[in-house]
Amino acid sequence: MNAPETIRDENSTARSPEHFAARFSRMLNDAAVVIMVSIGHRLELFDLMSRLPPASSDVIAEQAQLSERYVREWLAVMVTGGIVDYDPGHRHYTLDPAHAACLTRAASPDNMAVTAQFIPLTGSMEDRLLDCFRSGEGLPYTAFPRCHEVMAEDSQQTVVAALESRILPLIPGLQQQLQQGIEVLDAGCGGGLALLELARTYPCSRFTGYDLCADAFAETAALAASQGVDNLTFEARDLRDFSESSRYGLITTFDAVHDQPDPAALLRGIAGALRPDGVYLMQDIAGSSVLENNLGHPLGPLLYSISCCHCTPVSLGQGGPGLGTLWGEELALSMLEEAGFVDIRREYLPHDPFNVYFIARRPDPRPQ
Repeated sequence: MNAPETIRDENSTARSPEHFAARFSRMLNDAAVVIMVSIGHRLELFDLMSRLPPASSDVIAEQAQLSERYVREWLAVMVTGGIVDYDPGHRHYTLDPAHAACLTRAASPDNMAVTAQFIPLTGSMEDRLLDCFRSGEGLPYTAFPRCHEVMAEDSQQTVVAALESRILPLIPGLQQQLQQGIEVLDAGCGGGLALLELARTYPCSRFTGYDLCADAFAETAALAASQGVDNLTFEARDLRDFSESSRYGLITTFDAVHDQPDPAALLRGIAGALRPDGVYLMQDIAGSSVLENNLGHPLGPLLYSISCCHCTPVSLGQGGPGLGTLWGEELALSMLEEAGFVDIRREYLPHDPFNVYFIARRPDPRPQ
């Protein structure tokens, strides 16, 4: 009998310590650059440099109202990492427009500096994760610093900015229904920015957001109240016991199902909460449930890392199954079918290459 073939990645063809050491050195450098990109994003340094002509560290620091010594050291990382150009004769730093198109807020939804924040966020959990590895237990949402903030910023790019132009048109006639007035639920709404945008755009419809953590949507709820948006309601709710009868014309979840304590029960609850003509829109990570099918995934290591450091412990911490970030399209499709959904289809959008959009309907309960 032949031994089973071992799955290896494309970089494993050269089997020498020197080859691996060189590759790992590049990985260490790249990881360091990504952490510094996150700092630059949070301090809005890329946004500032995109507006400045070639400038010294003194000018950049003064314009940013930051310490020059720290800014100069940060710039050294950006220069050696190939992010920022440097003129040693004039000691001027420049952010190339091509790089600014991937690292500034004006570049949204293509601002990759938003995603860079996941690296230091997950790294900050190392000590607590060591305990999880040893005990098999999970962690509460409250254990993760800035998680809601970063997730909301990511959602702003992939979901909120594309609602009218790309996401809602996936469901023919939906925008007209929203104009006329329907009930809409976002289950696991997080920061609730998508709901706020919808509530502003469609005043005749009513919008509800459920999330386990009230602090996730508190800022958005306050903003809606200050703007007089009166067709939007948020509620802190554990969705493992979600059960409402034939109420909603549209239910959405955005990268939320795989984190739940009981994903199967939530999907059954969503199916029962839809009106007979209602539709369910589920955005989740595009990828396979099978590891070897993800070897070529452009963000495979990042997604599995986020899964290990956040999605899995959060689910396990609630007594859930720990499906993980890459629970995969095959399992998602199977669970939708088991929950009773029909007419299930998958859509992929060019602005959001790392997510898949499932669109499904509940069976018509009326006799055929």
